[in-house]
Amino acid sequence: MLYRVLADGVLVVHLAFILLVIAGGLLALRWRRLPWLHLPALTWGMLATFNHWRCPLTPLENHLRLLGGQAGYDDGFIAHYLLPIIYPPGLQPQLEPLALLVLGLNGIGYGVLLWQRQKRRRQRPRGPR
Repeated sequence: MLYRVLADGVLVVHLAFILLVIAGGLLALRWRRLPWLHLPALTWGMLATFNHWRCPLTPLENHLRLLGGQAGYDDGFIAHYLLPIIYPPGLQPQLEPLALLVLGLNGIGYGVLLWQRQKRRRQRPRGPR
C-alpha cells in the first residue's frame, strides 16, 4: 500500500512539473520570481522532448508500482497518461508539435513580461543628476 501511495505521489509531482513547463511563462506574469524555476524546467522539458529522453520520474513511478503489486508501463508518462486524452485512439501522436506549442505559449508569456518590465522602466522617475 505504501508503494502505491508513493507511486501516486510521483505521478502528481510529474504532472505538476509538466504543468509548470506548459504554463510557467504565463504564471510568471503573476509571480515574478517563477522564471528562476520555470526556465530550467522548460529547458529540460524541451531537451527531453526533442531528444526523446525518458524522464527519470517514469522509471521511479514504475518501480514503486511494481513494488506495490501494480503493473508498470513501458512508454513514458506523457504517452501513457496524457496522449490518450489529447489524441483520439488511432492517431499517431508526435510530441514535437506539442512542444512547439508549449514554446510559443511560454514565449508569449515572457514577451508580455519583458514588455511590462520595459514599460515600468520608462515610467520610473529619474532622480537629480
